[in-house]
Amino acid sequence: MRVGLLRAVGVATAAYGIAVTARPELLAKPSGLVDEAGRTAPHTRTSLRPLAWRDAASGIALALAPEGAALRTAAWVRIAADFGDAALLGTTLPAKTRGKAVAVSVGWGALSVAALCGGRATG
Repeated sequence: MRVGLLRAVGVATAAYGIAVTARPELLAKPSGLVDEAGRTAPHTRTSLRPLAWRDAASGIALALAPEGAALRTAAWVRIAADFGDAALLGTTLPAKTRGKAVAVSVGWGALSVAALCGGRATG
């Protein structure tokens, strides 16, 4: 397990989750969930905030979990969230943004899998 990489993924995920919780348009715009003028509808902001908060919470858990079973569990939760996002967003987002969203979700999930399954990094 590459603990440092898992922690870095956790910190990045938590920061992004917190940012999107505060400003849902950071996720809405690249996902194509805005109107013709580029505005995010109130119901879309409301729907994206729990997703972003989930990312913040799972990222914090990944960043702070004690090494061992707790960190592995936090990593699997993060991986499940990323691959779940890929599956769900890949079937529901507008076609023009679907591929990018799936690639980002799979990329983050794959990075966590590699960190979880990799040997300890040496300094």
